[in-house]
Amino acid sequence: MKPDGTLQTFIDDVESVVATTDDEHEITKRVAERLSALLAGGYRLPPEVTRPSNEHHVNYPLHIAPGSSWSLAAVVWNAGQRTPVHGHETWGVAGIYSGAEREFRYVKPTAAESGKPLTPAGEHVWERGQVTVCCTTDDDVHAVVPVGDAPTVGIHVYGADIGTIERQSYDPATGTVRRFVSGWDAPPAGGGHPQPSRSSDG
Repeated sequence: MKPDGTLQTFIDDVESVVATTDDEHEITKRVAERLSALLAGGYRLPPEVTRPSNEHHVNYPLHIAPGSSWSLAAVVWNAGQRTPVHGHETWGVAGIYSGAEREFRYVKPTAAESGKPLTPAGEHVWERGQVTVCCTTDDDVHAVVPVGDAPTVGIHVYGADIGTIERQSYDPATGTVRRFVSGWDAPPAGGGHPQPSRSSDG
């Protein structure tokens, strides 16, 4: 997808942030400020990257930086879908473009805690226009479910090509870990369904 002027300005701003510091907490703070401004300014995504799939939530790539240093995605959940409990292995900032989502957070297990049940760390409902730092590499385990009967669309910024890096999903009851690569989804042509090229993990 070729970004329009507004989205290109946002991309340039994020690129500037990423180029000036390696501190994940500083990066996510500054990216969150810019994503909040983008949403507050009434930016409209192209309709083809807001369409849900009936099979699983979808990840549409909006921008993948050279060298895969960061990526920008539109993430769409249909009503009733949810992610598994999963990690990201990088920093990330998520903003709600439309709809709402409930996030269930967990304490990221250490190597010594491998194979033990995960510790819940709270839940929160994020609504249209709100932005959250969803992850840093030391705190990045959660699950997400849309709220209500309409699809939920988020704009997400990650510190890597999130569609290609190997990540982990967890069974919260046992701590069992499974590795996965999520892949990306191609926007539908002619108003059809998204074209999957991914697994069903988050």
